[in-house]
Amino acid sequence: MIDDKGEIYIQKYMDFLGGKPKIAYFSMEIGIDENIPSYSGGLGILAGDTLKSCADLNVPVVGVTLLSQNGYFYQKIDENGNQIELPIDFDVPKFLQKLPSITSVNIEGREVKVQAWLYQYKGIGGYIVPVFFLDTNIDGNLDWDRTLTKYLYGGDNKYRLAQEIVLGIGGVRILKTLGYKTISKYHMNEGHAALGTLEIFNLCNDVEKVRQQCVFTTHTPIAAGHDQFALPLAKSMLGNILPDFIINDVTFENKLNMTRLALFFSHYVNGVAKKHGEVSRIMFPGYSIDSITNGIHSSTWVSESFKKLFNKTIPGWLSDPYLLRSAQSIEKTQIWDAHVQAKQELINFVNTNYNASMNCDDFTIGFARRQTAYKRPDLLISDPKRLMQIAEKKGPIQIIYAGKAHPKDASGKEAIKNIFHVMKTINGKVKITFIQNYDITISKLIIAGVDLWLNTPRRPREASGTSGMKAAHNGVPQFSTLDGWWLEGCIENITGWAIGPEKTEHEESDDKIDSYDLYDKLEKLIMPKFYQDRDNWIRTMRSCIALNASFFNTNRMIQQYVLNAYFM
Repeated sequence: MIDDKGEIYIQKYMDFLGGKPKIAYFSMEIGIDENIPSYSGGLGILAGDTLKSCADLNVPVVGVTLLSQNGYFYQKIDENGNQIELPIDFDVPKFLQKLPSITSVNIEGREVKVQAWLYQYKGIGGYIVPVFFLDTNIDGNLDWDRTLTKYLYGGDNKYRLAQEIVLGIGGVRILKTLGYKTISKYHMNEGHAALGTLEIFNLCNDVEKVRQQCVFTTHTPIAAGHDQFALPLAKSMLGNILPDFIINDVTFENKLNMTRLALFFSHYVNGVAKKHGEVSRIMFPGYSIDSITNGIHSSTWVSESFKKLFNKTIPGWLSDPYLLRSAQSIEKTQIWDAHVQAKQELINFVNTNYNASMNCDDFTIGFARRQTAYKRPDLLISDPKRLMQIAEKKGPIQIIYAGKAHPKDASGKEAIKNIFHVMKTINGKVKITFIQNYDITISKLIIAGVDLWLNTPRRPREASGTSGMKAAHNGVPQFSTLDGWWLEGCIENITGWAIGPEKTEHEESDDKIDSYDLYDKLEKLIMPKFYQDRDNWIRTMRSCIALNASFFNTNRMIQQYVLNAYFM
């Protein structure tokens, strides 16, 4: 029985879901459409998946991001593995609607005009979530100011700070210009939008009122990954909008720290996995930091072959991915047939476009993500001789790589070159292909088409990770370091396998130990199961769907945000 208080709570909750947009979700990048290149990787894809689930669940939200007209960059790789960065030619009016409303922000004492482009995402029930892409490429702005929404994460610190002024302050202002008067919560997806809190404060001049309106999700367990700007630069760029009385709370080593600014002005803060919540509380003592583990938008990332299977065997899974729990009842032959269809599509793609000569029957490993040192993309190929020996003894191995290195990340670029070097060294004894220009379209192919998803971050640097969740939705087991979401999702030999000794999540990763364990499990557990015990392998695939996909999705994640952060 529900008492009076419970009835009032439920009524308020229903009113919340049924009202006009009440939540403004800010993210520097939002990857909500394959044709819109305003994302670089995990953060943007998560933002897009978040808004998609809001639409599916009728959550009253509006998205705010930057246009990033030339995208992150288009990646080409030459025969020696050198990454070449090219601008993306994005036909904005083809996919977005320009709105007539214009606002402005103050940068270095001058007025910079900001306009918005509209994208509308329709959920499965017809509910529409609007996403506004901010643009400074307007007549009347200075040439430099017109470039601020051209390149995602481009330029120097001055350029980046100017972008964050446009996103945070400009975003709050454009919403009011567009008529959004009932925003009750401003959700900052990482610290890039934190300057918006200053705009909200200057409207009410009450710190507590600002805190009641602000929610902050931090994604970065590495100190160097938190945006910060020299205080003299920040003051010269921002003018008098930065109050003197909060300087000590929002700076670190005489730099304006965007994470500290967001923390100071937020009533609810969360990390993106249970372990990341722990790490964040250590990094920022004195703040109450919760955790809501990330998820992915199920219908976006499930391949066509598995969609057909789920539609037939689990009606209702699109609106309630928790129903995927009942995947345990799907016949194993049906699981395997759906996987083979997805795998054949991937193999056809790499053979046609990269002359890879890969075979659909051969064991295929996928590694696709940002190419950077801490993700250790070359751990799998660190001992080519051992890898070739395993392939010779246990069966053919194929490896498909993809991923961009940040233009200024020399170690990430070297990792790509090393992959190409090893590719030539082993000369087909283990087939390796690197797919260039990793994006949403390529990601869908790889995560559904490989047999095993590999993830090798150094602990404790993986805040969450979501690619393995996408793989799990397609019945692909993950083989990963015990970090991020995998600490919650790994059931050894049931949903996948852990890399490294057990119970070491509090210790830094050791490359040598992890490399040994990777090869040992590949040789003794994983490949024998794939080649010699197919029935058991498919049982693991089915468990990935039932145990991991049913929980690690953005529908569950959004429900937690609504109850813990928004509806408070």
